[in-house]
Amino acid sequence: MKRILAVAALCSLVCTGITHAQARRRAAGAPAPPPPTPAPTSNFGDPIRGLSATQTAEFNEGRTEFGSVETVDDGLGPVFNGRSCGECHNVPSLGGSSNTLVTRIGTITNGVFDPLTQFGGQLLQNQGIGPRDGSLHAFRPEPVPRAATIVARRKSTPLFGLGFVDATPDQTFINLAAAQAARNDGTAGRVAMVDNPAAGTRTAGKFGWKAQIATLLHFSGDAYLNEMGITSPAFPNENCPSGNCAELQFNPRPGLNDGGEDVQLLADFMTFMAAPPRGATNADTAAGEQVFNRIGCNSCHVATLQTGASPIAALNRVTYQPYSDFLLHDMGALGDGIVQGAASGREFRTAPLWGLRVLTRFMHDGRAQSLEAAITAHDGQGRAARDRFNALNATDRSRLVAFLRSL
Repeated sequence: MKRILAVAALCSLVCTGITHAQARRRAAGAPAPPPPTPAPTSNFGDPIRGLSATQTAEFNEGRTEFGSVETVDDGLGPVFNGRSCGECHNVPSLGGSSNTLVTRIGTITNGVFDPLTQFGGQLLQNQGIGPRDGSLHAFRPEPVPRAATIVARRKSTPLFGLGFVDATPDQTFINLAAAQAARNDGTAGRVAMVDNPAAGTRTAGKFGWKAQIATLLHFSGDAYLNEMGITSPAFPNENCPSGNCAELQFNPRPGLNDGGEDVQLLADFMTFMAAPPRGATNADTAAGEQVFNRIGCNSCHVATLQTGASPIAALNRVTYQPYSDFLLHDMGALGDGIVQGAASGREFRTAPLWGLRVLTRFMHDGRAQSLEAAITAHDGQGRAARDRFNALNATDRSRLVAFLRSL
């Protein structure tokens, strides 16, 4: 574990939005013209093809850090949800999803969502460091406080291909939202404008179930702190166990745990990880995609997007197929009541469908154990497509599921 990067140097890069890798690339000159579409990969979790030797090395180093088990000496805790990123992101390979669930809480106070900051905030940490970890105090998992009237479960989102999403301009999502509004069919999404610390302003949120995070670098630092309790320059304050900040006096690793290098490595791994490889296709899957479009699933699950200009040649103006618009949609009764970023308690970001075939549980809380159950759970702006699915004959329904299982 490398913890030697100076805080001032990291802040200089973060505040300008330039990563270490980007700085090296700029110094080397302009990138070569990219291919029109990303080259296919053979396995989940592979790097994007077309990376330079330096970028491939950064990907490999980031993958090692992503799978590394953190210890108290690294700054783990005092409360946390996992000891490594790979603990919750491992299906079907490092960087994927899992059926592990975390808990978010809240209540309504004077008609407004209250994240219960006084009890440690809306994300509960279900583990705490104890004597066997060499701590001075046995921190306990955070219980659901009695004041919580909203309790929601969330499963880990897969991270494959997110470098393409990160490289897609905000204007793309703004245009998508405008086009959906112009259809006037009741399915228009909206861009989640959220704080972007690197840009010093609000930009489009793209990551997380509620599109509450704008960039992969911010995503990395946020997860490092809130899932593992490791502080960094952008996230310097420890989570107080159950809101009791006096207990931090017992924290065996006070101060800044990571100077920023490891956060950057995690971001590099996600940036350079390829999109999920497509499964086998045939006449049934082709017919199934036509059904998918006919019943309106493509209103939100947009098949194709394109990145913008990027100093990374393999991400520069590349077409990719996430089957998502990355916009917020009102999902009615499916909403979990949790307010995050720009999202209300009824809203979720459209989940990308690429890589769907390797999952065994679906929806934000893993409630659905089949694709059919996931579709019929849709509500709100997804209700009309759900009703059309329910009205399909057996042949069209089978073809649609075959298509989804090819993604």
